[in-house]
Amino acid sequence: MTQDGNASAGMPAVWPQPDGTPVSCRDKLLILQENYTELQGILRDAFEDAILMGVDEVAMRRILLDLVGNLRSPKA
Repeated sequence: MTQDGNASAGMPAVWPQPDGTPVSCRDKLLILQENYTELQGILRDAFEDAILMGVDEVAMRRILLDLVGNLRSPKA
């Protein structure tokens, strides 16, 4: 959840496929939404822990962005 208690804040309204059309399967949308909410909580906790332990906020944001940027596609 976000600070205001809303877990879905910032969640994409549309999950685009490679051709630009939105994912429409309810089961897939449910999994995507659950993953988003879970990941949001994990990232928030890691970010807050790092800041409270003295890591520079800008540096931690860069570290988290680098983490995402270095993910490899399962299609590769």
